[in-house]
Amino acid sequence: MIARRHFLALPLMLALPGCWPAGAAQQAGPWRGVNLTRTPEAPLGSAACGRSLAMLKALGADAVALVCFFWQAKPESADIALGSDIPLEELRAGIRQARGLGLKVLLKPHVWVPQTWAGAVNPTGDGAWERWFSGYGAGLETLAQLAAAEGAEGFAIGTELRGTSHRPEWREMIARVRRHYQGLLTYVAHWDGEVLRVPFWDLLDVAAVSLYAPLGENPTNISVAVTGNADELVKWRDRIGKPLWIAELGLRSATGAQAKPWESAEEREAQPDEQVQAEALAHWLAALDQRGFRDVLIWRWFSTPEIGGPTDTDFTIQGKRAATVLHDWLSSSGTTR
Repeated sequence: MIARRHFLALPLMLALPGCWPAGAAQQAGPWRGVNLTRTPEAPLGSAACGRSLAMLKALGADAVALVCFFWQAKPESADIALGSDIPLEELRAGIRQARGLGLKVLLKPHVWVPQTWAGAVNPTGDGAWERWFSGYGAGLETLAQLAAAEGAEGFAIGTELRGTSHRPEWREMIARVRRHYQGLLTYVAHWDGEVLRVPFWDLLDVAAVSLYAPLGENPTNISVAVTGNADELVKWRDRIGKPLWIAELGLRSATGAQAKPWESAEEREAQPDEQVQAEALAHWLAALDQRGFRDVLIWRWFSTPEIGGPTDTDFTIQGKRAATVLHDWLSSSGTTR
């Protein structure tokens, strides 16, 4: 199974690395909020994005993951670089804007591979791994410098790169990132159990996972499926001996979305169904809270404030019952540790 959650903006061009002075950031309390996807009509730092973030803050959220991109042409390619869909100065403006509203910021890069997903990345050929890690590492250092300079409280060194996380090159690359960024470091493992295969958790502050486990064909059985999967998360946390964040949690507001929560609107057409999204999210948040998982970032929220609503079938919770579910959790059991 693959996890493909498509984005509105595709990073089709490459940007050259820059250089910023290093800084420091500290974690403060649980991280509860969303992953923010930037749209072309509402760039980070714009008034429209500010309204969208203010709406998120009004729900009670205290954190946001700002999603940015690397780009490579195909899974087996050894060439990778920062995408230019979100310029570095716009990322800077986005971090400042979110922090100005009192939101903690996790800068969270994803690798965009056309027609597939980050988990398929597997460079091949002579010297391929060395070249891939050189390009990826250069981009990470640029982002780490930016995150440090702007005081972003957290930085993810990767998201769902399950075809690469076994490689020894990660350890040296993490050391390079640490030289630029002294805040909280994490990596977002894929929900297929990659958490147990990552060999470099000892170099990071917290572990993190994307959470799109299938919840069955019958929507009336969502609660049972959630319980089983939440119990498995406890085992993962105990095995790795690290705090475990839920860095992505979501599903579409579409009929049948619980069967394959990772499935995008581009992959399957379906009728709108706010209830299945809201019910699954409510069961997940309750189960996670009961087991001490309080660092949760929902997938997803757009920088355009008007996106979403009852007829939308995307992952966004904006203007939907799921937003009320999140608000209720944030204002009750989710606010305590």
